Amino acid sequence: MRYFSTRGQSPILPFCDILLEGLAPDGGLYLPERYPHVSREDLDRWRNLSYAELAFAIFHLYIDDIPARDLRDMAARVYTAERFGFARDAARAAEITPLTWLEPGRLGLLELSNGPTLAFKDMAMQWLGELFEYALAERGETLNILGATSGDTGSAAEYAMRGREGVRVFMLSPRGKMSAFQRAQMYSLTDANIFNIAVDGMFDEAQDVVKAASLDAAFKARYRIGAVNSINWARVLAQIVYYFKGYFAATETSEQKVAFCVPSGNFGNICAGHIARQMGLPIGRLILATNENDVLDEFFRTGVYRPRSAAETRVTSSPSMDISRASNFERFVFDLTGRDAAKVRDLWAEIAREGAFDLAAAPEWARLPDFAFVSGRSDHADRLATIRQVYARYGLIVDPHTADGLKVAYQYAESEETPVLVLETAQAAKFSETIQEALGRLPDRPESLAGLESLPQRVEMMAADMEEIKAFIAARSDSGKEF
Repeated sequence: MRYFSTRGQSPILPFCDILLEGLAPDGGLYLPERYPHVSREDLDRWRNLSYAELAFAIFHLYIDDIPARDLRDMAARVYTAERFGFARDAARAAEITPLTWLEPGRLGLLELSNGPTLAFKDMAMQWLGELFEYALAERGETLNILGATSGDTGSAAEYAMRGREGVRVFMLSPRGKMSAFQRAQMYSLTDANIFNIAVDGMFDEAQDVVKAASLDAAFKARYRIGAVNSINWARVLAQIVYYFKGYFAATETSEQKVAFCVPSGNFGNICAGHIARQMGLPIGRLILATNENDVLDEFFRTGVYRPRSAAETRVTSSPSMDISRASNFERFVFDLTGRDAAKVRDLWAEIAREGAFDLAAAPEWARLPDFAFVSGRSDHADRLATIRQVYARYGLIVDPHTADGLKVAYQYAESEETPVLVLETAQAAKFSETIQEALGRLPDRPESLAGLESLPQRVEMMAADMEEIKAFIAARSDSGKEF
């Protein structure tokens, strides 16, 4: 299996090369040359596999430059009850992503936040840590990871990479825009290979720095810059697995369909669902939920994709979705256009010129129903009301992002003929301020994380300036220095 860029002007490469490459040199995102087809017989055979076994089965379809035994061993090391032991019901921790039915057979919550940082990003990032260490050791190379986070990606990446051989992490985050818990998770790490940089502005501006630095070919080559954001295909690949696992948990036979509702900011999580559906997983609908930053909802309702400026991007109580330029959306548009790289280049050039593109009257828009997307929006009042409603009905406390998903899921659940599974984004403990506002009480948190916010923090404050940040990286990662 080889991989090419959505913009069609970069070399076609094997998996391990694009793993370490991150963003393609032409500014596009890597995708496989084809999506492997999964038959009903495959589904029947996979239905009773453990999470690690299922992950290997899916990874093996896409990765042929890592020996199967090594790939299987990595999956077995990552997806264990020890690493993902924060399940609500400890007896179900070995399931890795337990399904909790809120309304049996109709509405369920797929738990994805049982990893070390209590967020769904751990599902992919823990595996990415193993992959990077393996690939770098095989090649005798080192890597400087440059990333941006709106909340959960940063801590998940840092916990996955801390102390690993050959890897440094430079993580940008929007100054003062995350919850106190999210900041403490990242900034309290003291590992020598972890560097946190809080930039003035929004997530999109931090992400712009990451992309610009990745497109500086000389800088990228000299300092071996890689990516852990979901611009890295390996992240999306790992997320495909839990759609299959959730499907098996919600159905008895492979003839049934399931709908998934996904809180969405950067489009990576729901992009994995789109790819699972393209592979043949019987997904009825993909329900996309945004917060007040509703660029993606606007597109699926109107055909207009209009990224917002930083000044237009709202600071909300579901901060990990405070994103107005969704990187992974380009992967979906590539498929929507029939994998026409020239068309994708034209559309992104139109954004650069006009600030938006409109497909409503284009031939591509007629294909949209084939991809089964619908969407909805939630705001602060909605998420507070949903948190209260879920607690009153089911005795569960959900985080604000999951509440956004549930609010939109309720809109569609009545009309769905299939079960709707909402993908849990994080545990409520990460967002105590909003839970206190909604319920008048603090959420429970694991004992091991008590007092996290009181730990000393180590973070650099900077402008969202690419040259300043490049200089910071260069000063701490000269290619001649040892890790």
